[in-house]
Amino acid sequence: MPHDYRSPEPDDPPASSAPLATAQHQLARAVEILSYDEGLHEVLATPRREMRVAVPLRRDDGRVQVFTGYRVQHNISRGPGKGGLRYAPGVDIDEVRALAMWMTWKCAVVDVPYGGAKGGVTIDPHAHSAAELERVTRRYTSEIMPMIGPERDIMAPDIGTDERTMAWVMDTYSVNRGFTIPAVTTGKPLAVGGSLGRPTATSQGVVHTARAALRADGVELGEVSAAVQGFGKVGSHAARLLHEAGTRVVAVSDQYGGVQRADGLDVPALLEHVARTGTVTGFSDADAVSNTDLLALDVDVLVPAAVEGVIDGDTAGRVKARWVVEGANGPTTSEGDRVLAERGVVVVPDILANAGGVVVSYFEWVQANQAYWWTEQEIAERLEQRMLASHASVSALARAESVTLREAALTIGVRRVAEAHQIRGLYP
Repeated sequence: MPHDYRSPEPDDPPASSAPLATAQHQLARAVEILSYDEGLHEVLATPRREMRVAVPLRRDDGRVQVFTGYRVQHNISRGPGKGGLRYAPGVDIDEVRALAMWMTWKCAVVDVPYGGAKGGVTIDPHAHSAAELERVTRRYTSEIMPMIGPERDIMAPDIGTDERTMAWVMDTYSVNRGFTIPAVTTGKPLAVGGSLGRPTATSQGVVHTARAALRADGVELGEVSAAVQGFGKVGSHAARLLHEAGTRVVAVSDQYGGVQRADGLDVPALLEHVARTGTVTGFSDADAVSNTDLLALDVDVLVPAAVEGVIDGDTAGRVKARWVVEGANGPTTSEGDRVLAERGVVVVPDILANAGGVVVSYFEWVQANQAYWWTEQEIAERLEQRMLASHASVSALARAESVTLREAALTIGVRRVAEAHQIRGLYP
């Protein structure tokens, strides 16, 4: 069935909380603010390239099973595509389209010379051995090889993938080209061209923008409480960094459940518990809390760092936090956004708050292309400068135009992409 890429009207929130509906509604609002015509809107809404591939896997027991993989390049007007590779049971083409679109605006907001892309395989990585995941990764890479490359589309880790996955992608691509090409992926191990600071970059960006948002209201991180939904690559490091900044982290959760303690969790001990058990549940000296109830806790800062669509029209009405800092992509639906705005909750949007990962991915790509590696201090300083400058630009526009931080960030990102498209012109 052909997909309808037309966006909903800006004043008509999508009936579905699906990521693509949310992404399209956000774009429509930015187009309305910028007074772009229907043709430009359609260009900005429509992915540039898409690929769907079969990924056959020979299981360890000899059985053959076929999975489906996707790669979407949403827009490449400002540079090569950039975006993660996700392994999850719910991956589908519309989710990948939404994530690729958000990557386009994210790269533009923090002014790195990339367009947005995303990829995924519909697979449960927890149900497969490392050897099976390696075979899936290598076959997927070989199938999408015409789309990717350091000058075309650069992959990074996402949900269900990690630095080892990126090493497999890089090796598969390099073997087929006949020489080593580290810049085809980011988020790799240091031994094969990764960058210092990359594993914690997204979380560092979340904390930098949280600090900036609080300081705009005269508040410091050491004066507030926080809850973090999602304790994976982003949420776990964000919780640790907030704890180190003096924030009282009162609750965290993962896919199995959550834990809370009113006077603050012992985050270092919790990290050790997770390293031993694989989950935050069962942590001693803490009470259980569900993922949904965590969103409604009486805290100052809420960091949704899990999956899309968790703060919808219903859950947004129960959020008690004064600040929501989005560590995940698309955690708030359009209806959730409207409710939070009406209640005066400050939302630091995903395309700004969690952009630290793509900033340091850009640094890794630059280092790989130059074969010259920066120190961790250089990376940390450049990341902080980029995140704070981006927040300042978004915050200034929000104040000047009396719009939300999300609307301001989207306006900046969409405008930069549209300008690049218009300057380049339409071919032929």
